[in-house]
Amino acid sequence: MRLKTARIAPLADAEFGEEQKDALGPMLETGRVLNIFRTLARAPKALKAFLAWGNYVLSRRNGLSAREREIVILRTGFLCRSGYEWTQHAEIGLRSGLTEAEVERLKAGADAPGWSAADQALIRASDELHQDQFITDATWAALGEHFDDKQRMDVVFTAGQYTQVSMMLNTFGVQLDPGQTLDPDLKGF
Repeated sequence: MRLKTARIAPLADAEFGEEQKDALGPMLETGRVLNIFRTLARAPKALKAFLAWGNYVLSRRNGLSAREREIVILRTGFLCRSGYEWTQHAEIGLRSGLTEAEVERLKAGADAPGWSAADQALIRASDELHQDQFITDATWAALGEHFDDKQRMDVVFTAGQYTQVSMMLNTFGVQLDPGQTLDPDLKGF
């Protein structure tokens, strides 16, 4: 975690006004509102727009499978040194078909042994987007061996969304939710 305390405190339930309640909608019905959403609820109009785009990225409308999407999200979160993002999506990645070994191996990147060619292309694309905001011709072609144009667009959309999310989490100092433990490789960032 980059910050030991929040710069922008998450709202408590008692602080939710009508705009926050409208933006948080179904989350309030489940009784579980994560710190990221409690923090973003301080800007309810932005939160509502953010959720609309985020719902696309995390839905079946995204052409990537849940496992492929989580490879991009986790690699992006790790490169951004976002402890909160990594912690949330490590759990989601496991539910989406990644193994614990694969989640751990994502930290090492595309050249770590054991990745398929498609997985390597996703990881390389995530790395290039992080480093240069551009996918090289070689990596674009490698993605094209496994993914259609819409799926390749979704790689960019997913990496871009989770770069933004990581920027917000890191800068606002969003702290882990109760019961979560920070990955030791992300301590001190």
